[in-house]
Amino acid sequence: MINKNRQGKVNHKRVQRIMHELGIIGIQGKNSKYHSYKGDNGIEKSNLLLEKVVDEEKHRTTFIRHFETTGPNQKWTTDVSEFKHKDGKLYLSPIMDMYDGSIIAFDISEHPDFNQTKRMIDSAFKQYDNLEGLIFHSDQGWQYQMKQYNMWLKAKGIQQSFSRKGNCMDNSLMENFFGILKNEMFYGHESEFESLNDLKENIEDYIKWYNEERINVKRNGLSPLEYRQQSVSQL
Repeated sequence: MINKNRQGKVNHKRVQRIMHELGIIGIQGKNSKYHSYKGDNGIEKSNLLLEKVVDEEKHRTTFIRHFETTGPNQKWTTDVSEFKHKDGKLYLSPIMDMYDGSIIAFDISEHPDFNQTKRMIDSAFKQYDNLEGLIFHSDQGWQYQMKQYNMWLKAKGIQQSFSRKGNCMDNSLMENFFGILKNEMFYGHESEFESLNDLKENIEDYIKWYNEERINVKRNGLSPLEYRQQSVSQL
C-alpha cells in the first residue's frame, strides 16, 4: 500500500526513505507513451539544442544535446504522458525548466486537447512577465505545431525548438521525469487509486513533493525549488 498520512495523502518523502533503507527500487512498468504526432504541418522545426559535429578524418557525425543552462528561464521543455486507470485515462502536460528540473506549470486532464495546452501555457506565463530569449523545446506533437501555440510563444519573444521526429533522446530530460514519477508513485500501485480524481490528486501531490523536497546530487543535494531560490538570491 502507498504510505499515507492522516488526511489520506501519500507521504512520498517517507516512502522514498523507507525504500532506500530496504534497498527497494521502483517497479519498472511499461511507460504508456502518448503519441501526439499527427503529421507534419510544414512549419520549420529546428532543434535549437542540438549541435552537429562532423569528424572528417574519421568520417563520423555525432550530435551533442545542449541541455545545460546558467540560470532559470533560459530553456524549458514540455511533453505529454498518459496514465491508464480502470476508470479511464489521465494525461499530464507539464513544463520543466532545464536549469533546476523544476516543474513550473502543469495540467492534468482526461482529454489531451488544445485546451489542456492552453491552460498549461497560461499558468506558466502568469508566473513570469519577461521570457524574452527563452528556448521552449518539445517533440513534434500536433499541439506544438498549432499556429496559435506558435503565436503565443512569439508574442513573448520565446524561441521554439523541436526534437527530431521519432527521437525521444532529444527530449530526454522530460522523458526522465516521467519515468521517475511513474516508478515512484504509479507503477505497481495502479489498483490502489480509487478513481481518476484520486489518481489526479496523487499526481499533483507528487509534483509538489518533487519540486519542494526531492533532492538530487546534481543539484548539490537540494530540491528543485531550493536550488532555484538559491540561484535567484545570488543575482
